[in-house]
Amino acid sequence: MSQLLSVSRLNSTDFAPYGDVIEVSSAPDKMINAGMCARYHDRASLDFSDGRAGISLFDAKARNLPYVVDMLERHPAGSQAFIPMTQTRFLVIVAQDKDGAPCNIRAFLTQAGQAVNLHRGVWHGVLAPLDAPGLFAVIDRIGAGANLEEHWLDTPYVIETVPA
Repeated sequence: MSQLLSVSRLNSTDFAPYGDVIEVSSAPDKMINAGMCARYHDRASLDFSDGRAGISLFDAKARNLPYVVDMLERHPAGSQAFIPMTQTRFLVIVAQDKDGAPCNIRAFLTQAGQAVNLHRGVWHGVLAPLDAPGLFAVIDRIGAGANLEEHWLDTPYVIETVPA
């Protein structure tokens, strides 16, 4: 048995409780490089309890619909940014916390040019590019100690459709 999970287009207002949407969404903060490059400054806040920021590359296999969400994870010691290096859209599954477990699960779909930074401790699904594999730069905490909690759902969710 599973529950149906609807998907919303990713936008900074609805996603704010979970993290930052990293995108070009307004006028540039300034022009640099002799006017040939627009700088959109400080689009996400990295947050680590200790350790340091590191950049890793994730090469994720494509997911297809219907997509089953049966596990969520979180990183209590640091935020985690996913920046696509390909034009592949991807699902971002997030949830609130209730007594150490995810609740009120939501699903968002990115569009080309959008990336996300998940706040420290936010429950989220695994990296899920749709339609094609995706290469991602991931900025997250590098350091000693455990920084991963997983929660397997008693009743999985299923995503059958996404916005066009």
